[in-house]
Amino acid sequence: MQEYGLNDIVEMKKEHPCHKSKNWKIIRMGADIKIKCMGCGAAVMFPRTEFERKLKKVIERAETEE
Repeated sequence: MQEYGLNDIVEMKKEHPCHKSKNWKIIRMGADIKIKCMGCGAAVMFPRTEFERKLKKVIERAETEE
């Protein structure tokens, strides 16, 4: 199981239909996870289990405030 958090940049297994990017930014976390395409800006929401199944890897971690 991979660690990911709010504002992280992640790579999904499949490319977005816009064909501009496989990279997405996590913009909402909860029972559902909302991600935004880094290519066209489209947002998609997945249940957490489906998101974890489609996630390939975490590209960049967001800065955490402590």
